[in-house]
Order: sequence, then structure tokens, then C-alpha cells
Amino acid sequence: MKKMTDRYLKTVEWSEEDQCYIGRCPGLMLGGVHGDDELSVYKDLCETVEEWIQIHQENGIPLPEATAATKFSGEFLLQVGEEIHRKLVIRALQHGESLNHYCKKLLNQYS
Repeated sequence: MKKMTDRYLKTVEWSEEDQCYIGRCPGLMLGGVHGDDELSVYKDLCETVEEWIQIHQENGIPLPEATAATKFSGEFLLQVGEEIHRKLVIRALQHGESLNHYCKKLLNQYS
């Protein structure tokens, strides 16, 4: 990667609630930047990320793990409690599916 800032995922999305674009860098900084122009928000976000990294380095604070270009295994562990686990198993059986397949189908509906 060319710059340290390239290690971190940056997103800009329109917020219906706020009626503006909001730029965030999850995993590195809380909050974000906002404005009426998508490109300006992205530019401001990039500058803010640079500043966050500089502050970390100047204060000897370790930077969080990179969030951009991260490879994902496709697996994660989710603890839901006994009651939800039981309900999911029953619903999966009712649909003639494995618990894994049923949960993947549910997650796909909401992602």
C-alpha cells in the first residue's frame, strides 16, 4: 500500500435521517465527517484519517488492525443463547435445512 491511510476502509453514505453525506472510517475512529457534497466529504474524511494516524503515531498509540483489503474466512462464531439456538434449530428443521444453511439464508436477507 502506498500510504498508511490506505490500510483503512473509508465509507461515504447518504443519510436520510441527517439529509447529508456521512463519511466514516470504522475501526480507526469514532464518529465521522459530513456535508452536502459526496466528493468533498470523502476528501475531508481522508484528511481526518491522516490526522488520526498522525495523532496515534505522535502519542505512541498503536494503530488498530487494517480494515481495507482484509481477507475474510467466511466464518465467524456467534453466541446467541440457548433459547434462540433452540428456535433456530427448530425453524431450520421445519424448512428441511441445516442450521448453517438456514442461518446463512436469514443473514443474506438482511445484508
